[in-house]
Amino acid sequence: MVDAPPRESGSNLRLNQRRAVILRWWWLAAVAIAVPSAPTFLDIALPLVPMFAVVVLMAGFNGHVQWRARSNEPVGAYELFGQLCVDLAALAILLYLSGGASNPLISLLLVPVVVAALSLPGTLTAAVAFLAVALYSLLMWQFLPLPVTDAERATRLHLAGMWLTFVVSASMIAWFVARMTASIRERDSRLAAAREQALRDERVVALGALAAGAAHELGTPLATIAVIVGELERDAFQNSEVHADLALVREQVGICKGIISSLAARAGTLRPERVQVQDAGVWLRDVCSRWQTMRPGTSCRLTLAGQTPTPRIVTEATLEQALTNLLNNAADASDTEIGIKADWDAAKLTITIIDGGPGFPAAVLHQAGHSPLPARHGGAGIGLLLAFSAVERMGGRIVLDNPPAGGGRVGIELPIAHQAVA
Repeated sequence: MVDAPPRESGSNLRLNQRRAVILRWWWLAAVAIAVPSAPTFLDIALPLVPMFAVVVLMAGFNGHVQWRARSNEPVGAYELFGQLCVDLAALAILLYLSGGASNPLISLLLVPVVVAALSLPGTLTAAVAFLAVALYSLLMWQFLPLPVTDAERATRLHLAGMWLTFVVSASMIAWFVARMTASIRERDSRLAAAREQALRDERVVALGALAAGAAHELGTPLATIAVIVGELERDAFQNSEVHADLALVREQVGICKGIISSLAARAGTLRPERVQVQDAGVWLRDVCSRWQTMRPGTSCRLTLAGQTPTPRIVTEATLEQALTNLLNNAADASDTEIGIKADWDAAKLTITIIDGGPGFPAAVLHQAGHSPLPARHGGAGIGLLLAFSAVERMGGRIVLDNPPAGGGRVGIELPIAHQAVA
């Protein structure tokens, strides 16, 4: 009993079916040209009516297969196996009508065998090869002989036909194998990208576990800092400037406590499907406002450059954290105002963050988003890793570069939400 091929091979089978359709059109066109030309140029009489009938039937069959291939319906290994058997049968009939095994074009029976070897499971490939051998053997004693009386001329025609068969077979096989090899390389590239993405996700999950533990441990020292700040504020000997500084410290401690509480709540309740669709302008203003509360000494300028109305995007907590991390990195690298520009088209929203710092080192441009960077890069490695992961999970991407005018530039591309998310 023949084992069914795995379902994962369906897309490859569909591609191979489409390539087989192209090959079939090629040899049908060659036969349609060669059959009426043989009596004129080779002085060989051929049974034109039955041979053209085979060509017409195969053209109709190939048209149906091509229509089915374009419909994106699932393609099974047995379906492609049946099509290759039809090809062998049609070739055998044409060869039977044109000299059988003595026809040098009989080597074209190898082409369906090659397609089967590159596309089908071993059992079905063996069945196609067996059918090709059986048809070849049958054509050795069952055929209509070609009416060529001159033996020397018959030899020359046979040698020319062998050369033509070699050229056609080599061209078809090379084309099909080259396309198959390109598909395999593309598949390997996608698998490598998927494995790399899985490794990045694993790192992010590990960082999430560490963050949850750190949030629990930070509660005690933050509480201690809050108590000490309260005692210092009650000290009557402190001047007004010190009181203002202590008020700022108390505010920042409150923000840290809020972040830790929010982190714990999100870890326990939020799921990837708990997302929202928001106005991009409103969301960006809220994020920038909250970020400036955490970084009171840094200023940023938000510019909405797209045409109205402002698009809506899908957001979640990790996306806000990603933008906050990128803004923190820009603030750490630059003492000047940070520029934030939002532009959009019908498909995507592009958020550009530009700082006045020295720009990204080559190692950051090469490694960012793939693994954490060393501490000498200002601690931006983990933030970039988390930012890349969050944006890619939302269907977007991040691009880092150093513009000619100087500084560092981060481009965030997010898909536009065309309908509400449940």
